[in-house]
Amino acid sequence: MIGAIAASAVLLALLPGPLSFNTVPGPGTSKSQAVFIEMFVTAALVLSVLMLAAEKHRSTAFAPIGIGLTLFACELFALIFTGGSLNTARSFGPAVVSGFDASHWVYWVGPFLGTLLAVGLYTIFKHVPYWTINPGQDSIDTTNSPSGPVDTIRGTTTHNTKRTNARGNSPRRVDLNGPADRDDYPTGTGPHGYDRTGRNSEAVAV
Repeated sequence: MIGAIAASAVLLALLPGPLSFNTVPGPGTSKSQAVFIEMFVTAALVLSVLMLAAEKHRSTAFAPIGIGLTLFACELFALIFTGGSLNTARSFGPAVVSGFDASHWVYWVGPFLGTLLAVGLYTIFKHVPYWTINPGQDSIDTTNSPSGPVDTIRGTTTHNTKRTNARGNSPRRVDLNGPADRDDYPTGTGPHGYDRTGRNSEAVAV
């Protein structure tokens, strides 16, 4: 909140004229519609953070890309209707230095409800648990991947072709039912919660 206020004050002092980045419902958008739009886009953003960054997996390093694309998509949809706040601080900062609009409450209620919705969905996914719905998606065994389009057209498969890794050795098949090998999981985490030492990571004291 303080950062948003300070940034808005700096822009007000540097730029001529009144602030032009206040968030208000667009033409033809009612306050109730704006609340639900802000709720859904905020929920999408929060859920992307929880599933891509908070949940640890082999793609966690690429979480900023997924989160950024989610934010971009949400802004493309919501910008014309609500100004695309997705964050109460985003609307509160400019309002402090330029005045509060009668619809300012929308940008408190909408993101708050969106956060509750995202946390509720995340709780359900964890309770299922979601990683058992489509098993094998986190596999590093290349033979589990589909053949390339060219190989499919030619009626051949690259899985039958002998390939070598950087050491000149044939790639090994990973046993998903046992402890991970050090070389199979360079990120340090194997399947079913095993770390590189073969101990169950859930049993290791933090």
